[in-house]
Amino acid sequence: MINKISRNQMRKKRHLRARQTLVGTALRPRLSVFRSNKHIYAQLINDVSGETLASASTLEKESATENKSNVEGATFVGENLAKRAIEKDIKKVVFDRSGYRYHRRIKALADAARSAGLEF
Repeated sequence: MINKISRNQMRKKRHLRARQTLVGTALRPRLSVFRSNKHIYAQLINDVSGETLASASTLEKESATENKSNVEGATFVGENLAKRAIEKDIKKVVFDRSGYRYHRRIKALADAARSAGLEF
């Protein structure tokens, strides 16, 4: 019998390979993205001290979109996270797509964060 590795297991392998080189610092934190079937989450992480500097997700009450698992929800999260980062004087980040393809929701979140003022 052939044992097929699940897509999520393959994503986790890709994420571990990327994490060997991606490191967030206080001056340039790591923008980490997690995507589930219903929601999308993003956070800025300082890996040196192990703390989260800012976070945003579609679970927040101010999220006005009805369907939060689409590109519109990802755009909301990207803009919201960028606003919170700029309030804390963070303008440059390292983008960590967590092994997901840079497509649709991940791309929408990144583009929204860039247009709101983050550089990566």
